[in-house]
Amino acid sequence: MEQVRKHSRKRDAILRCVRSTDCHPTADWVFSRLKPEIPDLSLGTVYRNLAMFKEEGTILSLGVVNGLERFDRRIDPHSHLICQCCSRVVDVEAMDLPETICQEAARQTGGAITGWKLQFVGLCDKCKATQK
Repeated sequence: MEQVRKHSRKRDAILRCVRSTDCHPTADWVFSRLKPEIPDLSLGTVYRNLAMFKEEGTILSLGVVNGLERFDRRIDPHSHLICQCCSRVVDVEAMDLPETICQEAARQTGGAITGWKLQFVGLCDKCKATQK
């Protein structure tokens, strides 16, 4: 039986905040943006709701970047560039991997590959420009 959750002003604001940015926010970022308009908001409430949205598939977790979990409003297939200099996360549009890569991964592991996630690491355009 699917659990029905109560409507919550704070929950709606948290989701709206994540969906309003492409910066791949952290829980702290969401909290700092919402705290002025919702003074009784706690960081724990933000974390719990982000975890719930992630579990529902409403948002994605990119994992930990520079010690903090980062979230993505986009749930469509795409990749990311993580800047080693400033920790910025940039969307990379979906691309097809050669079938041989998945076949080789299956061969090496003895498993069955059902999907993949690709992350690039390097310098974002801003950091690259300052390195010149």
